[in-house]
Amino acid sequence: MQADTIDSIPTSKEKASIVAHDAKSSARSVERPNKHSFDYVIRSSVAGGIAGCVAKTAVAPLDRVKILFQTANPQYSHHANTWMGLGRALRDIYGRQGIRGLFRGHLATLLKIYPYAALNYAAYEQYRALLISLKCQETWIRRFSAGALAGVTTVFFTYPLGLLRVRLAFETKTKGSSLVSMIREIYHERTHSFASPQSTPRIAHEVSSHAIATTSTVPLHKALANFYRGFSITLLGMVPYAGVSFLLHDTIGDLFRLLSIRRYTTLPHSKNTPSDQRAPLRACAELTSGGLSGAISQTVAYPLEVTRRRMQVGGAVGHRRHLSIRETMGTIFRDRGISGFFVGLSIGYVKVVPLVAVSFYTYERLKMHLGI
Repeated sequence: MQADTIDSIPTSKEKASIVAHDAKSSARSVERPNKHSFDYVIRSSVAGGIAGCVAKTAVAPLDRVKILFQTANPQYSHHANTWMGLGRALRDIYGRQGIRGLFRGHLATLLKIYPYAALNYAAYEQYRALLISLKCQETWIRRFSAGALAGVTTVFFTYPLGLLRVRLAFETKTKGSSLVSMIREIYHERTHSFASPQSTPRIAHEVSSHAIATTSTVPLHKALANFYRGFSITLLGMVPYAGVSFLLHDTIGDLFRLLSIRRYTTLPHSKNTPSDQRAPLRACAELTSGGLSGAISQTVAYPLEVTRRRMQVGGAVGHRRHLSIRETMGTIFRDRGISGFFVGLSIGYVKVVPLVAVSFYTYERLKMHLGI
């Protein structure tokens, strides 16, 4: 028995070997990834794109109802502003169009959300690496700036896809337009500056047919500009939305990593996690962090989002010319007052909280698996 114990004691050579192995392992664990490398950008893009698609699919029916409410669609506007209205609107859409009606425009959503989310998360990682290279630079203004810059960069490149999604979701015809026909329709929409901005709205399919039938030639720059309708208001809304969203996600995450509670809210580092990465949060903490950041950022930016939606569907509801930001906001205020800028916000919470929570959760978990 004693001999066995003595034999189990490592010799000086074995001790040296163990120490050397531990040193190598430690060296590998503290190695920091090059966040500006092509490999890092690709991995963060893939993680972000998948996260966006998973989150959007989970809330697609709610997203369509919110768009119908925001744009004052005549068939569904009477359901707005009530919790019961959400269920009734979902029931009406399902009764008229089936399960496909709940996901109308979702293909365009995925076509938009994958590059949008991929670019958004990848851009945030790049801006964050530029603005926050040291621990002492972890300030709220730098975090906000990194998120805002990422949002502005992303929306610039993906805005036309977002417009297509809104227009497809706005349609309530039993047989909706295809993606190709909607692109053609928006491209050929003409505006007439002599008409009054208070022209009486007509239902979407009448105006769409009129727009295509009366179009002869549309200058290329004006046709392309149709795909950026409401772009300026989008930029104004993206700064507070993306900035606050990323800022709060990181800040709330810091609170969950406080020494007093971290054993309940964090997971141990996996072997693929870079050493400079903060301890990953448990599922409940990560979902809470994302959900709260989504709810607050949605509230801050919602009036600008409603204005943007109304501008985007201007060609589909009968305006004879595109309204400016000021004119659109004036129309909303005259029709419904201040409450008009928050139409569908309650549904927005129902959609945005799980959307942002699932998106951040999926992204953070994929980062762990991809070693970034």
